Parts: sequence; structure tokens; C-alpha cells
Amino acid sequence: MGAYASGEIELDTRAFLVSETDEKGRITFANDEFCKYAGYIIDELIGKPHNIVRHPNMPRAAFKDLWDTIQSGKKWRGFVKNKAKDGRYYWVFATVYPFINCDGQKAYISCRRVVSDMEKEKYEKLYREMRAGER
Repeated sequence: MGAYASGEIELDTRAFLVSETDEKGRITFANDEFCKYAGYIIDELIGKPHNIVRHPNMPRAAFKDLWDTIQSGKKWRGFVKNKAKDGRYYWVFATVYPFINCDGQKAYISCRRVVSDMEKEKYEKLYREMRAGER
């Protein structure tokens, strides 16, 4: 995997990570694959803010765009670098869908898949430029 070997968790090509949050971004569900790659057991995640897996290299603007989009009722798609419990990281392509849960409350579900080396390199560079612009 070249430049990404150190500290990166490689996702299986069939990996499909799913999590669900309430309107405030607190985790209400995570599938086994999400737990596996994030390095948490489910009980450590439920009720915690989803940003527990936010990598510090992610620009604030990316998450502002995500929240603005899903709070307006639209789905959001994008590349995200997440941080595992042990400090390592993993890249995913996420699609976040707003929906109304069985209690009639606004909620969000995020489905994630593996990304290519080319996508990682492209978005690592883009996000580095975005972070530099935030300073």
C-alpha cells in the first residue's frame, strides 16, 4: 500500500461499515464491521458522539458540509479518514442518509466502503490544502 502502510488499517475489499446516529450525532447503532475497524466494542460506542472516530487530519469544512447537507434532508457522500481507538486510521467512502426512525425522530445512517489508493492520495492532498486554508 505504499505511503499509507504505516499506521493505516486496511479495509477488506468487501467491508461494509454501518453506523446510525440520532439528530445530535450520538451513536445509536454500529454493525460488527464498524466496531472491528474502529477498534471499539459496541457498548463503548452507543451514546457517544460519532466524532469519536474523527481523525484530526479531517478539515472542519468537510464535516460542516456533511451536517449542512443531511440536516437539510439530503444525502451526503464523501471520502473520510477515520481514527481507530488505537490511534491508527482507515479511509472510507461514506454515504450518509437522513431518515425518521421508528420513534418518529430525525436520525442518520452512514454506510461506508473501501477506497482505492488513488482516492486516498487525492483526498489526503485535498484535505491537507483545506486544513491549510482553515489556519
